[in-house]
Amino acid sequence: MVNEDSNLEERDGTPEEEFALRADPSVSAHPSVSAHPSVPADPSVSAHPSFSAHPSVPADPSVSAHPSVSAHPSVSVHPSVSFHPSVSANPSSSALPSTLAQTCDLAQPSGGSNSSPEDLSVIKVSRHRWLVVLVFSSYSMCNAFQWIQYGSISNIFMYFYDVSALTIDWLSMCYMLTYIPLLLPVAWLLEKFGLRTIALTGSALNCLGAWVKLGSLKPHLFPVTVLGQVICSVAQVFILGMPSRIASVWFGADEVSTACSIAVFGNQLGIAVGFLIPPMLVPNIKDQDKLAYHISIMFYIIAGIATLLFIFVIFVFKEKPKYAPSRAQSLSYSLAQSVPDTSYLNVIVRLFKNLNFVLLVITYGLNAGAFYALSTLLNRMVTLHYPGEEVNAGRIGLTIVIAGMLGAMISGIWLDKSKTYKETTLVVYIMTVVGMVVYTMTLNLGYLWVVFITSGTMGFFMTGYLPLGFEFAVELTYPESEGMSSGLLNVSAQVFGIIFTISQGQIIESYGTMPGNIFLCVFLTLGAALTALIKADLRRQKANKETPENKLPEEEEEEEEEKVEKVTSKAPTSTVSEARL
Repeated sequence: MVNEDSNLEERDGTPEEEFALRADPSVSAHPSVSAHPSVPADPSVSAHPSFSAHPSVPADPSVSAHPSVSAHPSVSVHPSVSFHPSVSANPSSSALPSTLAQTCDLAQPSGGSNSSPEDLSVIKVSRHRWLVVLVFSSYSMCNAFQWIQYGSISNIFMYFYDVSALTIDWLSMCYMLTYIPLLLPVAWLLEKFGLRTIALTGSALNCLGAWVKLGSLKPHLFPVTVLGQVICSVAQVFILGMPSRIASVWFGADEVSTACSIAVFGNQLGIAVGFLIPPMLVPNIKDQDKLAYHISIMFYIIAGIATLLFIFVIFVFKEKPKYAPSRAQSLSYSLAQSVPDTSYLNVIVRLFKNLNFVLLVITYGLNAGAFYALSTLLNRMVTLHYPGEEVNAGRIGLTIVIAGMLGAMISGIWLDKSKTYKETTLVVYIMTVVGMVVYTMTLNLGYLWVVFITSGTMGFFMTGYLPLGFEFAVELTYPESEGMSSGLLNVSAQVFGIIFTISQGQIIESYGTMPGNIFLCVFLTLGAALTALIKADLRRQKANKETPENKLPEEEEEEEEEKVEKVTSKAPTSTVSEARL
């Protein structure tokens, strides 16, 4: 339950020193949960002796759990760490108040992401959450624009820098190539230093790359534009794995899918703008000086926007809210304190032992890789069939992405209401295959308006699938790090994106656009078949349902007052009835 008590002051940001619980036996972990006075301190009714909140703090056999507060025997909080049936799985309702206090004192109060909100017993969403996801979505949009700004007018940049089509394609593919080796280091930084540090680094690199490109406004300075694009591609590594993490840390259980969709929404919007704006700002002209002038306008605009967004991140983006927004997140914080596991090798091994997640990694990579290839090669495919239609090629790309953003938003809202992750993902994937087949068959008909309709239909499902994959991965891998699960999805997407872009580009040059698109249709069909094999093991949903919910003292007092009022309101009726008798 999400508490919206207006009397509770919200303080966002990194937890302060004062939040650490004192190791005082008289102070209960939760005001309403304490050792029952009538239950003696019997060593046989205690926390399991092999389990300790901290490796150096043994369980105290003299403190018994409240008999009414226990975890269901079948509920395992972590695949390798389960609670004894007599020990509460609720991170704040512990049978060992002194042990919990010591554990919280040992936790770092600030800095890294392992520090938890001030009171794990309180479930409350922060009003600041929407501002955080909006700022992230904005600088993600800016970075995505820089990814596609060369590909959307590839023929113009080929002429300006006098390079081949494949060379321009690599300006897009460098985003994919850079992500693969940098995933683990950035995932480690995310766990070590938290969301704010990663957000600052990503937005700063995005800003730096945009300014470096301004030094490449001469045909012989192509290496400078490559350098600027590589810097932006490094920034992308600090961005792509964030949506599901931001959704989990800042949003309640009934908002996470919508929040993740909004976060991914920014990236998709950047791609859409990247298809629309460059053809409008940079016309297809042969005068090198005028062409350089138009390119400089585009570079200056994006550099200014990137700088403004970096400033917003500095002043707006916070590490985490004061209170956990959901039961699952509260439990995740508790596990991070009591069972620290900093070995990324162990995390990866556990993830790849999860067959459902492995299947999702493959299917997500096939879908997202196909989208990356289509986005990179769209200008080339459209201008082959419709010469001189660079602007309309950009508008077709805009249509694909805008339709996908709509699909993502609808899917996110639907998931928050229905929780049907497997069914929704499978339906969207099958419709992606259908849309891709229809687009392939209509691209060369000679009617641009038909291409707009079929590409929009395909984009509604293809790009609408992307946030679904992120949220489904978090459900399948809870309580593992969201950054790691989404990071592995993105690695798969980058690998398939490079393979599909190079392969489809060569097929188009040798055999035409239809064989190239059929190539993608085959792999998307394979992805749909593998998606049908994924089992809906929704671990995060189980944690939200089965973890006991703690309430604030004010809420408990209000409930007691309501009960008293109900009793007193019935009293006169009872008196009258007795008098009549």
